[in-house]
Amino acid sequence: MKVAVVGATGLVGTRMLEILAERNIHVTELLPVASAKSVGRKIVFAGKEYDVVGAEDAIAARPDLALFSAGGDVSRELAPKFAAVGCRVVDNSSCWRMDASKKLVVPEINGDVLEEDDYIIANPNCSTIQMLMPLAPLHRAYGIKRIVVSTYQSVTGTGYKAVNQMKAEREGRKWGEYPAVYPYPIDQNILPHIDSFLETGYTKEEMKMVDETHKILRDDTIGVSATTVRVPVQGGHSESVNLEFVKDFTLEDVRRILSETPGVVLQDDPSANVYPMPLYAWGRDEVFVGRLRRDTSVKSGLNLWCVADNLRKGAATNAVQIAELLVKKGFLPAE
Repeated sequence: MKVAVVGATGLVGTRMLEILAERNIHVTELLPVASAKSVGRKIVFAGKEYDVVGAEDAIAARPDLALFSAGGDVSRELAPKFAAVGCRVVDNSSCWRMDASKKLVVPEINGDVLEEDDYIIANPNCSTIQMLMPLAPLHRAYGIKRIVVSTYQSVTGTGYKAVNQMKAEREGRKWGEYPAVYPYPIDQNILPHIDSFLETGYTKEEMKMVDETHKILRDDTIGVSATTVRVPVQGGHSESVNLEFVKDFTLEDVRRILSETPGVVLQDDPSANVYPMPLYAWGRDEVFVGRLRRDTSVKSGLNLWCVADNLRKGAATNAVQIAELLVKKGFLPAE
């Protein structure tokens, strides 16, 4: 299978290449795509060296699959061009997520929605993916009435520039002496600000979690309130999630459901200090869940804490899993 990775030199793009090499996509030809300034640069994939190419050359090569992680503007311009030559596009930007004609997919949750005529498929937001991995089976069991979520998102969610900003601050460089992607220092700080603010006072990141939850779970009746926060952690997002269910539950049953959910790892033994942490989720594809406890302030309420590697399951791994599902359904060649 001929595969293009658009944005191959970025943080998520490099993870896509790593995961393609690790998993079940049989890549016979790779087309690493990046902006003009990176064309001609060498990258190594599965032990072979490849030249980075421009988008037009990649489209002319008519790839079977294109994994996009180059931002919404690039996706809006180029995804239809790739699709027009018969290429399946899995896009990691927010460009197509809420387009009614495009599928928004977490394979373990709603992979059944994919059909043969889907040529541009949206990868959800990293914070939405990791939240819904444990919530989807609980919604099926008890019916979620309301979600209140606060996120603790690492700087790799912003990209290389944010990592470099935090590194410069940790080296002791003063504000203004280094390129900054955030409006304030991030080291030794917490920013209650991810993406731009809307007139409502919420940010776009917060509203992504609302809208994408409704679309993926196929249930617009769920109340969702989100506060998204950037923290000085290099990799791995964490979330505090408060749920109110329609039906009552037992913690024993919740633990059983989560233990049996593919892609979810239960780490819930407070007496032994066992709970999820981003330091140990880094480099893993699973979503880790713990700190399970009843919310005693509301009937049928549950609190949980979940952690995941935002560059893997939150982005690159989920995209490759979508491609694997397309192969399984016969919409992409197996070899």
